[in-house]
Amino acid sequence: MASSSGRPSSSHRNERLPPHSSSTTTTNNNNNNNASARNSSANGQLQQQNTRTKMGSANNTRRSVTPTSRTRSPPQDNNDPEPGRVRVAIRVRPRNAQELSDADYADCVEVQPELKKLKLRKNNWNSEFYKFDEIFAESASQKRIYETVAKPVVESVLNGYNGTVMAYGQTGTGKTYTLGRLGKDDVSERGIMVRALEDIIVNTTPTSDSVEMSFLQLYMESIQDLLAPEKINIPIVEDAKTGEVSVPGATVVKIQDLDHFLQLLQIGEANRLAANTKLNTESSRSHAILMVNIRKSVKNDEKTGSAFQEKDSKTDKHGNQIPIVRKSKLLIVDLAGSERIDKSGSEGRLLEEAKFINLSLTSLGKCINALAENSPHIPTRDSKLTRLLRDSFGGSARTSLIITIGPSSRHYPETTSTIMFGQRAMKIVNTVKLREEFDYENLCRKLETQVEHLTVEVDRQQKFRATDQMAMEKKLRECQKSFTEAERSTVARSEFLEKENSRLVSDIENMLEELNCQKQHSNSMKNEILKLESDLKNSKLLEKENGHLKLELENVLKDFNREKSHYKYLQDEVARLEMSLKHSKQQQLENSSYQKVLAENTQMYEKKITDLMKQLQDERARSESAEQQLELMKEQLTGLQELLQLHQKETSTYQKEISDTALMYEAKIAQLEQQLKDEHARVDNMKEQLHAIEEQFTDHETSMKIQREKEIDALGSRLEEMHQLYEPTQKELQTLKTEYQVLLSEKRELHDELHNVRQTLLIEEKQRKAAENELFNLKKLVPESEDSFEEKKSYMKQYTPSRSFNMHRSTESRERIFAHQNTMSKIIEEVGVQKIISLLSSVDLDVQIHAVKVVANLAAEDSNQEKIVQEGGLDALLMLLQSSQNATILRVASGAIANLAMNEVNQALISSKGGAQLLANTAVKTDDAQTLRMVAGAIANLCGNEKLHVKLREDGAVKALLEMARSGNIEVIAQVARGLANFAKCESRGTIQGHRKGRSTLMEDGVLRWLITNSNSASSSTRRHIELALCHLAQNEGNARDIVSSGALDEIIRISNESSREDIRNLAKKTLKLSPTFQAQIRAQ
Repeated sequence: MASSSGRPSSSHRNERLPPHSSSTTTTNNNNNNNASARNSSANGQLQQQNTRTKMGSANNTRRSVTPTSRTRSPPQDNNDPEPGRVRVAIRVRPRNAQELSDADYADCVEVQPELKKLKLRKNNWNSEFYKFDEIFAESASQKRIYETVAKPVVESVLNGYNGTVMAYGQTGTGKTYTLGRLGKDDVSERGIMVRALEDIIVNTTPTSDSVEMSFLQLYMESIQDLLAPEKINIPIVEDAKTGEVSVPGATVVKIQDLDHFLQLLQIGEANRLAANTKLNTESSRSHAILMVNIRKSVKNDEKTGSAFQEKDSKTDKHGNQIPIVRKSKLLIVDLAGSERIDKSGSEGRLLEEAKFINLSLTSLGKCINALAENSPHIPTRDSKLTRLLRDSFGGSARTSLIITIGPSSRHYPETTSTIMFGQRAMKIVNTVKLREEFDYENLCRKLETQVEHLTVEVDRQQKFRATDQMAMEKKLRECQKSFTEAERSTVARSEFLEKENSRLVSDIENMLEELNCQKQHSNSMKNEILKLESDLKNSKLLEKENGHLKLELENVLKDFNREKSHYKYLQDEVARLEMSLKHSKQQQLENSSYQKVLAENTQMYEKKITDLMKQLQDERARSESAEQQLELMKEQLTGLQELLQLHQKETSTYQKEISDTALMYEAKIAQLEQQLKDEHARVDNMKEQLHAIEEQFTDHETSMKIQREKEIDALGSRLEEMHQLYEPTQKELQTLKTEYQVLLSEKRELHDELHNVRQTLLIEEKQRKAAENELFNLKKLVPESEDSFEEKKSYMKQYTPSRSFNMHRSTESRERIFAHQNTMSKIIEEVGVQKIISLLSSVDLDVQIHAVKVVANLAAEDSNQEKIVQEGGLDALLMLLQSSQNATILRVASGAIANLAMNEVNQALISSKGGAQLLANTAVKTDDAQTLRMVAGAIANLCGNEKLHVKLREDGAVKALLEMARSGNIEVIAQVARGLANFAKCESRGTIQGHRKGRSTLMEDGVLRWLITNSNSASSSTRRHIELALCHLAQNEGNARDIVSSGALDEIIRISNESSREDIRNLAKKTLKLSPTFQAQIRAQ
C-alpha cells in the first residue's frame, strides 16, 4: 500500500544510480523467517475464526432453514497445493499523456508475462524481481484479464462458494477501468463487473434461481447506497453466531437480465463521488463495493459433487429427498487509489477525502500484514473497509486481487509499495467453504402446493364420480326400460302369431270341408288342376321362402350371439372405465360409445321385428293364395305346423336370452356399485394421508421451536460466561496498562542515560589521535581507485558513454557490488556519519580526500541524505568548494552536492547557502572535464526547481552552464543540455498552469542560439535533451517571435518528423498545433 507521506522527488529522480544491493531485501527475508516461526501459534486461532458454522435466523423466515455448510475446497487443478490462497495478478497501464510529455522519467517496470515475473528497476545497477500469479502487460485485453483473474472466482460462486475480486493500486492506474468499465460503444472494453454478471445470468435459471445485487460506496468512513443516494451512514451488522458481516439497510435489487444490470450499474457510477486532481482527472473519492447474492437450487445431476453425500442427505416421511440450495456471495471491490498529497495537489475537501482514503487503505494493509505473518490478532475493526472484507482475507471466500501500477519511475515509491502489498497478500490462505443448505422452506411450499392440488383434484374427481354415477344409473334405467318394452312387444307378437296360427288351422279345416264338397266337381276341376300344378310350383317357391325365413331366423340368433359378445365387450369397457376414473374425458367418450351401441342394438332389434312382421304378412298373403290351392295345401299343412313349432322354440329361446341379458346387466350394475364404494374408500384413505402430512408439518414446527428455544438458552448461558470473564479481563487490562506506563517511564530514563553516554563518547572521539586511527581503518575499507566513486554517481547513469559503462559493468561482478554496499553499511555502523563529516575539516589532505569520497558514496543513497544534511555535511561540502584547491576534492565534493541536489528540500538549502554561486565559481577556476561534469550535473538538478530560477540567474549558474559547454567534452555538454531542458520544462509548466507569463529568461542569455547550434549532436542523450528544451521553450507563446526569427521553428518541425523518440515527436506536434503564431508561419511558408 502506497503511503501518503514521503520525500518529494525532483524532475530527474530516475537518473540517479545508487549502489546495487538493497537493505530492504535482507529485512524482508528476516521478517519472513521470523513469521514462519509463529505459524504454529497463529494457525489455531485462525482456524477457530474461519471454521464457524453459518446458521439461518429463525426470526426472519416463517420456517427455519437449517444450514449445513461444509468446509470443502472448490474444484481446482490437482497440481495446485494451495487452492484457498489469495491469487494476485498485476497489470501495468500504458503511459498517459502527461508521462509521454515528461521524457525525463524512464520506465522503471519491465514485465515478463511468460515467466510470471516483474522486474522493478530503481536504477541501472539496482533491480529487483517479483513473482506473481499472473502478469499483464500494457497490451492485455479486458477479456483476457477477466478470464484469468475473475472467471475462476465467478465459477466458484456459481458452485456455492463466496468470492471476492478486488483492485488495488495508486490513483490513476486503471482500477475503475479494469473493474467497472461499461463498454457501451465497444463491447470488448467491458470490465470485470459486467462480464461477471453476464456469466452469472447465463448460468442461472430465472424460475428456480435468484440473483440480487447491492451497490455501495465507503466515503469518509460512511457507507452510502449508490442505488438510493438518500441512504447514508448505513450500519454494518455482524451475526453473533456465524460472524458473517452484512449491510441490511442497503437496497437489494433482483436482477432480471444484463440490460437491467447495466442500467443499475450506470445509476451507481453516476452517484459515485469523483474529483479532478493533478494525477487523475476523474479520481474516485470513495471505495465502491458491488455485492451480488446468488441463490441457486442444486439439480439432481449436480448433487454428485455436492458436499451432502448419501449419508448426509435427508428425506421426508414418504422417502422424497429434501432439495438443496446453494447461497453464495460475490464481492467486486473497486478501491479508491492511494495518493501522496504533494503529488495530487489535494486541498480543502479533497484533502479530507484523501486522508480518509489513505487511513482505510492503511488499516487494510495492517490486516494483510497480520494475516501474512500469522499474527494472533487481526485488526479488522479498525476500519469499516476491513470489516466488510473480513471474509475475503483470512475468511471463507475465494479471493483474487489485481494490482494496477504505472510504468513511470516518477512514481517509483508508490509502485514499490503497491507491489509489496500484493506480495504480502499472496501469503494469505483462506479456508474456502461450500454454502449449501437443506431447502425445507421450498419443500414445504411444494408440499402445500401438492396438497392443495390433490384436494382440488379429489373434489373434482368426487364431483365427476357423482355425475358419472347418476348418468350410469340413468342409462341403466333406460336400458332396463327399453329391454322391458322389447320383451313385452316380443310376447305380444308371439301371442299374435299363436292366434294367427289357430285361425289358420280353423281356416284349413273349413277348406277341407270345402274340398270334400268339391270332390263332386272333380271333372270340372281338371282345368283347375293345371292351375294347381302351377300353384305347386308356387308352393315350391313358398318352401324356398320358408327356408329363407329359417335362414333369417338363424341370422337373428347369430345377432343375439353377437350381442352377447358385445355385452362382454361392454363389460370390459366398464372395467377400463373403472381403472381410468381420473381421465374423465375418455370416460365420457366411452359412455357416449356405450349409448351409441345401445341405440344401434335397439334399432337393429326393431328392424328385425319389422322384417318379421313383413314376412308374416307375406306368409298370410301366401296362405290366402294357398286356400285356393286345396290339394296342395293339405301337403303343405304338415310343413306349416312344423314351421310353427320351430318358430315357437326359437321364440322361447329368444325370451330366455333376453332374461339372461337382463340378469347380466343387473350383475354389472352391482359390480359398478361395488367399484364406487371402493373409490369412496380410496378417497377416505387419501384424506387420512393428507391429515398425516399436516400432523408431520405440525410436529416439525414444534421440534424446530424447541430447538430454537434450546439455542437461545445456550446463547444466554454463553453470554453469562462471557460477562463473568469480562471483569477479570478488564482488571488484567488495567494492570497491563499500568505496567506499560512504568515501562515507558523506564524507557525514557534509559534513553536519557544513553544520550548522555553518546555525548560523552562523541567528545572523546573528537580527539585528533582517535580520528587518525579511524582514518587508518577507513583507508583499508574505502576503495583507492577514484573510478569506484564515480561508478556510483546515480544522476549520471543516462549520460555516461555506453562503451565505458558496459566495459566497467562487465569487469565488476555482482559479488563485488554487494560487498561494496555492505562496506558502506559497516562504515555507518562502526564510525558514524557525524565522525565521517567531521573528517572533512581535517588538516591532512589525504584524510579530506578519503572522507569526501565516503560522504559522496553515502549521498548516493536516499536513506543517508537526510542524516548527512542534519549532521552538517552539506555545509562542509560547500566549504570545501570554497576553500580547497585540490582537483580531486573539488570533483568529488561537486558530485556529492549533485547527489544531494536530487531532493527538493536539499535544493532549497543548497541555494540558500550560496551553493549555486560556489558551483559557478568552481566551474570558472577548473579545466578538469570530470569536475566540470559533476558541477554541470549539480546545476542541472537545481534547474529542475522552478522556485530557484531567479536565484540561479543572479548567482550566474545559467551562464556558467553555457561556459562549461565550451570545453567540448561530450559528457559535460550532455549535462548542460539536461540542465537547460529542466529549466525550460519548469518555465513551460508554470506558463501552462497560469502563474508565469512573458518571455523566457533563457532568451536573454543566448541559450536558444546554443540549442540550435548543438541540435544535431552525435550524442543521443544530448540531442534528446536539446529537443526537449526547444519544445518546452516553444510552448511559451512569448517566445514564439524569437523562435521564428532565429530559425528554431524549422528545427522543431524537423523534430516532429525525425526525432528518435515517439514521445518527443508527439510533444513537438502538439506544440506546433497549439501555437497560432507557428500555424500562421507554416501556412505562410
